[in-house]
Amino acid sequence: MASLSDLHLLVVDDNAQMRHLLKALLRAGGIHRVSEAETAPDALAIMRAHPIDLVLLDWKMAPIDGLAFARMVRWDSRSPNPYIPILMLTAHTEASRVEAARDAGVTGFVKKPISARLLFERLTSALTDTRMFVRSDDFFGPDRRHAAVADYTGPWRRSSDRAAEAGDTFDLDDMRFRA
Repeated sequence: MASLSDLHLLVVDDNAQMRHLLKALLRAGGIHRVSEAETAPDALAIMRAHPIDLVLLDWKMAPIDGLAFARMVRWDSRSPNPYIPILMLTAHTEASRVEAARDAGVTGFVKKPISARLLFERLTSALTDTRMFVRSDDFFGPDRRHAAVADYTGPWRRSSDRAAEAGDTFDLDDMRFRA
């Protein structure tokens, strides 16, 4: 991507004033290709019609909230791009909500009230995020582990992996063993 002006962002919020504010902040920062949707179905239609680089998504919408929309984007077989970066916008940043959004596959959070600095920090982080996507029975999204654990002695990262240490071999192609 050559510049911010090459990006195409989608703002999904049922509040017209918030969509207007976000578009103004993004344009002031050099992002001019901004589509907006009031509902989740409208957002999916836009995503199917145009390549989108990132979704800015409000949590509290009706009839489909942001969390359900994020799950639709990640899990639905008809999703136009299950790997798209998704930033969740919310005034509710309690740990339980952050975990719920993370577990729905959201890439990052932007706390309301929004500041331009925080918005662009989160955009930069989401667009340059190099975490691999993980799929399991109950999760699909960017790897939820953001940083290396200081006392990690590898190659096992989860306590359930340690049970496998009883064996004397492991698959070198397993992504868990890559630096």
